[in-house]
Amino acid sequence: MNYREALDWLFSTQMFGIKLGLDGARRLLKEFLAYPPHKTQVIHVAGTNGKGSTCAMIDSIARSCGRRTGLFTSPHLIDYRERIQVSGQQIPEDACAAMLSELREICERFEDHPTFFEITLALAMRWFRERECELIILETGMGGRLDATTAVPADVCVITPIGLDHMQWLGDTLEAIAAEKAGIFVTGKPAISSPQEPAARFVLEKEANETRAPLSFIEEPLLGYPIALAGEHQQWNAALAVQALYKAGLQLNSDSVRHGLSSVSWPGRFEEITPGIILDGAHNPHSAQVLADTWKSRFKETKATLLFSAVAAKDIAGILEILAPLASRILLCPVDTPRAVSAEDLATHLPPGSPPHELFPTFQAALTAAQASQVSNLKSDISNQKSVPPILIAGSLFLVGEARAHLTDTDFQSSTQ
Repeated sequence: MNYREALDWLFSTQMFGIKLGLDGARRLLKEFLAYPPHKTQVIHVAGTNGKGSTCAMIDSIARSCGRRTGLFTSPHLIDYRERIQVSGQQIPEDACAAMLSELREICERFEDHPTFFEITLALAMRWFRERECELIILETGMGGRLDATTAVPADVCVITPIGLDHMQWLGDTLEAIAAEKAGIFVTGKPAISSPQEPAARFVLEKEANETRAPLSFIEEPLLGYPIALAGEHQQWNAALAVQALYKAGLQLNSDSVRHGLSSVSWPGRFEEITPGIILDGAHNPHSAQVLADTWKSRFKETKATLLFSAVAAKDIAGILEILAPLASRILLCPVDTPRAVSAEDLATHLPPGSPPHELFPTFQAALTAAQASQVSNLKSDISNQKSVPPILIAGSLFLVGEARAHLTDTDFQSSTQ
């Protein structure tokens, strides 16, 4: 298969849905010769919010220390190959196609066909092995205990802030979700956590005690270092990243940490993709609150034109309750995914007293309307560009990916887990 054919096959496996469990992942990793060699270290990151940013910081700092890194994250925003990077470089299309062709033959022998996520993990781990990565950073797809990434033995386990998300799979209480996240703990291997709500912290401590995994918590943010990612919360993520690398045995110094944090890139998290347009994949109430705090820190009382969308099974009302007060106008549209919620249904979740809202059939139509309003405001007061309301595109990483593709004129590959 060429690259396009390989991706078509891979995305067709989405029909197998999400299967939580480790047996299939372990078998696929074994048959594809994708387990890391003994000398390779693995840092495994779980949590509800901040996983991606923390992984990106761990990767960037480690590279500043001269380590050859493998970074596995999900979902991608535009290009599937974003999920699999070696020392900051995405897997080449030809290597991706060749490995997916080999994986297809292996999968055909499975009675229970591997999922999209399991196949992607196996592809990443094999690529990391072939490229002789010294340190692998794995972001869980969902939960932890039964997530495919947990099939890979970890040397350091990291837990970012835990909140209510993916409740149909992980449980409807903070305690239940925390227990799933703690499922990544490995006997005798260090675990580090962000500050947590008391209920979640109690569960993490209990699970660590039962697993005999030495657990510590970050007590203060990392101050005094420039961080390329916006928001004060990133100082806590930075402290977590530094502590994870310390537990992995890296010899850190202030120069390598400074360079790594000042050059880290993690698109779609309070990202000003073009002047006056902010993207943020705030897909649950916790991340929406972080976005709101960052917005107020950056823009003070300035109101946004909020372009919003979300997918099914999310706490849409909870997200909008936090984001609506940031807006003077709300534009609603569906995203390009089978899990999309219609603009009409999104409107039913708006809190009382919300600013005026409008419905659009596509993201492109909503963005055109938002940008037209910006131009109109600029023409009416060309002497005061600060009066032009910024556009905030938020509510779903699917939306952010579609927006980035449109604004950078890049082919968009619809994402999944």
